[in-house]
Amino acid sequence: MDARRAAHVLARISGLLQLGGTDKFRARAYVGAADAVRALGSDDIAPLYRSGELAQLPGVGPATLSVLAELVQTGESSYLERLLESVPEGLLQVARVPGLTPAKAALLHSEIGIESLDDLEAAARDGRLGTVRGFGDKTVKRVLKGIEVVRGRAGRLLYRQALIEAEQSAMQILQHPDVIRVDAAGEVRRIADVVRDIVVVAECSAEPSRVLRELGRTVGVLQAEMRSNNTMHLRFVDDAEIDVSCAAPKMFPLALWRATGSAEHVHQVEERATSLGMAIGGVGSAAISSEPQLYERLGLQYIEPELREGLGEVDAAARHALPQLIQANDIRGVLHCHSDYSDGSVSIAEMAAAARDRGWSFLGISDHSMAAFYAGGLKPDDVRRQHDEIDKLNSEWPEFRILKGIECDILADGELDYDATLRDSFEYIIGSIHSRFSMDRETMTARILAAMDDPRLTILAHPTGRLLLQREPYAVDLDAVIEKAVATGVTLELNADPARLDLDWRWCKKAKERGARIEIGPDAHSPRGLDHTLFGVQLARKAWLAAEDVLNTRSAAEILAVAHR
Repeated sequence: MDARRAAHVLARISGLLQLGGTDKFRARAYVGAADAVRALGSDDIAPLYRSGELAQLPGVGPATLSVLAELVQTGESSYLERLLESVPEGLLQVARVPGLTPAKAALLHSEIGIESLDDLEAAARDGRLGTVRGFGDKTVKRVLKGIEVVRGRAGRLLYRQALIEAEQSAMQILQHPDVIRVDAAGEVRRIADVVRDIVVVAECSAEPSRVLRELGRTVGVLQAEMRSNNTMHLRFVDDAEIDVSCAAPKMFPLALWRATGSAEHVHQVEERATSLGMAIGGVGSAAISSEPQLYERLGLQYIEPELREGLGEVDAAARHALPQLIQANDIRGVLHCHSDYSDGSVSIAEMAAAARDRGWSFLGISDHSMAAFYAGGLKPDDVRRQHDEIDKLNSEWPEFRILKGIECDILADGELDYDATLRDSFEYIIGSIHSRFSMDRETMTARILAAMDDPRLTILAHPTGRLLLQREPYAVDLDAVIEKAVATGVTLELNADPARLDLDWRWCKKAKERGARIEIGPDAHSPRGLDHTLFGVQLARKAWLAAEDVLNTRSAAEILAVAHR
């Protein structure tokens, strides 16, 4: 029993448990076990089960271990089969429709027999969906729009998900005796916020086409299709799909460069080579030992993979005008973080300790303001109590600073939540839209610009409100927002939550070019959430940002000076 297949069974059980109304913590336990097993990258988990190593994996408990034991012994899961008898698996896709939940999908199944996305669409169009309690005309219209969203995101993954898939597939491919190394390429290596195609390149010590044919027969591969002599498309039992290219050691650097792309970047570099009377990988061309050597031979500054989009980077590299891109160790602290005062999972002290463990010198606490009652927004007394706690912690940690912030709702009229006196008590304010997303473009833009006129506003968070593959950005004139940011000194956030990555990197690049400042905010609700910062740094690099373009590469004192101004 291979790890990928076993993990897929555990994940299916988790989804079906959610649809059946099981305790969400029990369902999550199966997800955790699935992640742990899949990370093994093993062709066969049977030896690990017999040795007891499987039972020691974090996230694997008695219930999930019993499923794994049965898979090892019989190749099947009777528990999964029992769940499938009572809950159609097609409901999992129904539950992914924006606005629906596993509980609502189960209700639709019991009330009107919905078992798939096609069933749901038919019921929405023929009027049956409107007969279910809670599904009025507006809801039915939202469901139809949501179905389009689900179908539109088929085969697309968030960057974080695609990165995990690429890394785990690479682990599996590396088990082949003739594979020396495997690197992610394509959109994953270029750090695309949403990835359509996962591409990896393998360096092989044997004939590439033979290695590919053998990889196509690997346990867990459902379908293999040769695309060329050195490229194969693989589909696995869990429906994951990747393209694998194989190259001999001498050809690996060039193969990795081509597979990284983008097509426009490769075309522009090849055009430059032609203009210089050179060939890349053609007859008579010299071997390339590394990507930096390729660019050097063409008289180009090295172009980092994140920048290879054909958006002016080749011309800038020819002029040696590419910026020194921001790095993770340039970040000195983060400002968009939540504690258990609102909807965070741990205390301020625990969040601060986690920030210190990451080598940062400050942490901003920005819990939700009172208008966000659904997220435990702070009432005025809560604010004062929180500030007292922060003062006490700061007195105990002289080498580390906790900043008093707030994620303040921007109300419908553009006013910030709380009265002016209470707003003055914060050291910085993050302004956010959390309601009335359906405003027209002119009204939403006026709302945001009005908030940016408040001199207390330091940062505009997730400026378009998008949730990747879930919710479209609200209508807003970003050119006007950037212009206002430059005029007022308000910093624009690159929200690093991998489901948001908002402001989009293309607009971050435009904001930099026009003189606006960016803050990378993890929107952390737990210590683990602080690691979202890395995704923000990667997207900031893609947007051509240097350390000096990002607010939180500065010290706490410098940030407070910016907020004060």
